[in-house]
Order: sequence, then structure tokens, then C-alpha cells
Amino acid sequence: MRKKIILVFLCLTNFSAFAQVEKNTELYKTILSKDSLLFEVGFNTCDLKQIEILLSEKFEFFHDKDSISNKNEFLEKLRNGLCKSPTTYQSRRELILESLQIYPLYKNKVLYGAIQTGNHKFYETVGGKKETYASSANFTHVWLLENGIWKLTKSLSYNHQDNNFSNYQSSIFDKDAEIEKWLKENKVPTLGIGVIKDGKLQQVKVFGEIAKGISAPYNTIFNVASLTKPITTIVALKLVSLGKWNLDEPIYKYWTDPDVSKDKNSKLLTTRHILSHQTGFTNWRGNNNDGKLHFEFQPGTKYQYSGEGFEYLRKALETKFHKSLNELASELIFEPLQMTDTKYFWDSKTDSLRFAIGYNDKGIAYQTEKNTISNGADNLLTTVEDYGKFLTSVMKSDGINETVFNDMIKNQVETKPGKFFGLGFEIYDIGNGEYVLSHGGADKGCQTIVFILPKTKQGLIIFTNVDDGYKVYEKILQHYLGDKGQKIIDIETK
Repeated sequence: MRKKIILVFLCLTNFSAFAQVEKNTELYKTILSKDSLLFEVGFNTCDLKQIEILLSEKFEFFHDKDSISNKNEFLEKLRNGLCKSPTTYQSRRELILESLQIYPLYKNKVLYGAIQTGNHKFYETVGGKKETYASSANFTHVWLLENGIWKLTKSLSYNHQDNNFSNYQSSIFDKDAEIEKWLKENKVPTLGIGVIKDGKLQQVKVFGEIAKGISAPYNTIFNVASLTKPITTIVALKLVSLGKWNLDEPIYKYWTDPDVSKDKNSKLLTTRHILSHQTGFTNWRGNNNDGKLHFEFQPGTKYQYSGEGFEYLRKALETKFHKSLNELASELIFEPLQMTDTKYFWDSKTDSLRFAIGYNDKGIAYQTEKNTISNGADNLLTTVEDYGKFLTSVMKSDGINETVFNDMIKNQVETKPGKFFGLGFEIYDIGNGEYVLSHGGADKGCQTIVFILPKTKQGLIIFTNVDDGYKVYEKILQHYLGDKGQKIIDIETK
């Protein structure tokens, strides 16, 4: 929606926008300063004179829940609304700095304005009681130079989201120090959170330590365990969309595992069975008494989660295309999306100093196992930002045609009431025609999970590096996905 609004302004006012400016530029610092004066000095303290100074006489305010206002109307609403009784009711705005984007406006190579976009949150204090997080929204501002002075000419406030969780466990997500405290209480060494809104990764935060005494950086590298499977899935589905692979062609034409070569079921196994976990295999052959792979039932007849199936698919793909799975993923996913910190294995380019070491629930570190070959089901190395790029691409069905995408989100097999497996993703039916695509990962020292809602363009990434990291999922889901997050929790706890 934000891009559409910006494009409308470009057309109506004949603006000429250049690329987003970097944070270290003078323009970025100037607009950020004006934003601070408008909100921190003006709005947050009800200093209407400060606000009036910054507004152009041509100022227009567009609000998705309160129509259109000119300068005088806007100031009057503040005077008789939020600022009428600042001692009994106070509203405070907080900019989400990571979301801020600024685009210069030029005419004949001369700077005459800037477009500012971002997200912000609002907190309320009523009757002198404790401040609580109330809502969030997107905003777009158009700043113009009027006689050499920056003036706010257009302001759009939209996509308002009310907060339904105001208790301690939810409100901590608005204060980094509180999150760090909460993680220590729950003995979670490292937590990575990625938030997708409007189909775009809008927030990435990493908390805690990647090793004793070493703070986790923004680009911490995690082993995400079974979150490898969605990547392998999309490699296959993109090849299907390109006409180079077939969902329902028997896999044996390219690969047959020696353990099952004499089993007639090997002639029935397809990619669809593998991606929907209907292979007939156990999770890993090592679980069997003889350590060998077996078909426990006919492929396609029921659900049974299996990493072996994805390894089977990897070997078939590599045999046909004469490339490693990592090479195929690099060509189809990693390089196009600039996922520079993502790969299926460790190599000389992997920055071990940014890796989140895994821990057990007693706080004892595991020895890091550095696999050197691809596994189609496990051990992917990635960052919150990289995986966020991947999920937004999936949401947009980039490189996947409509027929294949519809197959991916179709309920292939039920796993529990309200929950299904599609192709490579679990599907939650949350009612009213809405659904959530999800997948989790669990290994020693690793608990990860992701959710995307293609219809509402929302998403959430949660990475942890401890055996019982799942214990923080519920509060994070409630905070970032609200009622939809609660519906997921209800399905899981039935």
C-alpha cells in the first residue's frame, strides 16, 4: 500500500524520485532531525507551536480512520483532542528507526524535497498510570524546501494496528532491555526476530549472546535445522515452474536408494509425496534397528514426517542436473535474492565469529558440527535477514507459476485438526478463508520457526540457539500476529 501511495504522489505532483539515500548522508540526517522536532518535541509534549512551525501552509493530512485535514483543521484536532488534557491523557510516538526510508526529490538536478516513509508506534498513559503500547501505523511524509526552509507538505498515516496484548509478557517486545532480561530469565542465549508487514521485511532484531560475553550481531548466523526443507522445496518448485522437473513423475527415473531398490514402492515415490511428507519413510534411517531405509507404507497413503525424503529428492535433483543442491539453490534463490550469508554447509567463507553456538537447556554449549556437504532436510546456515528475503519471495510466488503455487498451498494431507501439509510448508486454517504457511526446525542447540500469511502479507521469523527455545514462541506470536497468532496457538494446543 505504501508504494502505491508514493506513486500516486509522484504522478500528482510531478515529483522525480531518486534512490533511497544512505543513513550517513546529510539529507537523511536533516529529515530525521525534522522528524524528531515534529514528534519528540512537538507531538509527544503537545508543543503545538513547534508543530505549526514545521507545517507548510499547503499542508494536508490523510488518515485512514479520520479522513482529510488541512493545516488549521489538523492543529485544531490536536488542540481539542490529544492535547486537550495532557495531564490526564498522553500519547507518545516512537519511530521504528529500522523502517525509515528517505528518497530525494530533484528537478533539473536541484534538490527541492524528500519523501520519508516508515513505521511508528504509539504509547498511551491514562490518568498517570503506567504507559502501555497502544497501536502502530505506516506513514509517508512529503517534505519540500520553501524559500530554503524544510516544510512538511503532505502527511499520510495508514495501516493502523491496535495492540490487543498489554500485559508484561507482550509489552517487553517494545523495549530491548526488557527482552534481554526476559531471555535471561528463560535461559535463551540468542533470539533472532524478523517481522514482515505489507509483504516486506520491515524489522530484524537479534538479542542475547552468540557465545559467552559476545553480543549477538544483527547478522548473526544460525543453524536453522529443518527450515532447510522450505528452501529445498522452492528449488524443486521453481524447476517445476520452468518445466525442468515434474511433481508427479516417479523419482526412480533419476535416483533409487540402494536400501529400497528391490521394493516396488520405490517405483511409486514422487516429489509430491516427498514435499508433503507422504513417502512412507521414517524421519531418519538411523531410527531403524538395522540402520537401513525402509518403506513403512505405500507412498501417498498417509502422513509421516521424513527428512529422508528430502535427502532422496536432493540426490535425484543432483543426479539429473549434475549440480549440487547448493549450486541449484544459489542459482534459483540465494543469488537472485542476495542471500549472501546462506548456504547448505560450512566452507572457508563462513564467518564462524558470527555463528550462534548451540546450547542445551542447562546452558552447556554443544560442539559445533560443521557439515561440508548439502543436506536437503537439515543444517542450513542463514541469518534472519536472509531468510526474511526468502519468505517474502515465497509470499510473492517469485519464480513459481500460479498452478504450482496453488499446489503448494493446497492441503495435501491433514496432520491434525486445522493443520495440514501442503508442499514443503505446513498450513494452518485460521478461519474466514485465511491460512498461514509455516515450518519449524529442531536440532541440538536449535529451535526455529517461521510463519507467513500470503493474503495479508504478514510474516514472522523466530530463531533461537537452545534445545528448548520453543518456550518463547507463544508470547512472540501473540505480540506480533495478535489474534491470528493466538489462533495458531489454539490449533497447536488442541
